[in-house]
Amino acid sequence: MTVRGSGGVIHVIGATGRSGLALCRALAAAGEDFVPVLRDAARWQALGLPGMPRLADLRDPAALRAALRGAGRVAACTHARWTPAILAATEPATPLVLMGSTRRFSRWPDAHGDGVRAGEAALLASGRPGIMLHPTMIYGAEGENNVQRLAALMRRLPVAPLPAGGAALVQPIYQEDVTRCLLAALRRPLAGPETLVIAGPEPVPYREFLRQVARAAGLRPPPVLSIPAMPLRLLAPLSRLVPGLPTIGADEIRRLTEDKAFEIGPMRAALGVSPIPLAEGLARTFAAGPPERPGEGAGPGRPVDSMGRQDRRTDCVQP
Repeated sequence: MTVRGSGGVIHVIGATGRSGLALCRALAAAGEDFVPVLRDAARWQALGLPGMPRLADLRDPAALRAALRGAGRVAACTHARWTPAILAATEPATPLVLMGSTRRFSRWPDAHGDGVRAGEAALLASGRPGIMLHPTMIYGAEGENNVQRLAALMRRLPVAPLPAGGAALVQPIYQEDVTRCLLAALRRPLAGPETLVIAGPEPVPYREFLRQVARAAGLRPPPVLSIPAMPLRLLAPLSRLVPGLPTIGADEIRRLTEDKAFEIGPMRAALGVSPIPLAEGLARTFAAGPPERPGEGAGPGRPVDSMGRQDRRTDCVQP
């Protein structure tokens, strides 16, 4: 079945990334035609999914324009900083569904958040029919190992040192819910540019998030040791010297001091998606076993390549 009406065939940019691949699997399962847009045809063919890929590099305007020719709708599961390139490569009436990040709300400046804000500004200034979804930390994607690496960290440490005792709020969203949001946005009439936060059902203190990860992994939740953020930031770079520990950046520690809590009433109203509880999502994640490519977890703030994929290092402490 092909998505028609005001939609037409969906072109998925970044189809082999985590959210892009999850979306393509969902479209294939529903029998909906789509066109994967990516750089590596062999990698797509190895997945065994339908769809004839079109090759493009986001840095190549002509190739991107050719890859998106005839698109009824475009889903861009790439970093929001590429929004201007996508706008330039698509017809003015083509509806766009773009991925942003709630990092755009952080009071701590960084390249990731700056890129999201720039992409959002470009969409809003364009007047084009489109929506940018701003997810919180995404967990449970194929190949993602954020929470698994966090569990590995807890296996090695007798206590969990957290700034302010882990009181800051977090609201992670399960990958399957992100996919449902993307599908709903693709099927929703879009008259102009808009943005929407997508998040888990409710915020929890980071210390509770840690406890729930531990329980889902079959571990005893570690005692939380409250430590001021500054000493932790100074010590964080030393994590790279300890075998078996994920590298933790000072900027990640700083972001642990700010709340990341969001109202999801607009998400429910606009997309009809009610996200699953954190405990259920974590249970599913750990039941699925370890990721296929250990050590390739991605997190907010990592550098991205020209198809918007994130650097493979893990940001395991920062949703």
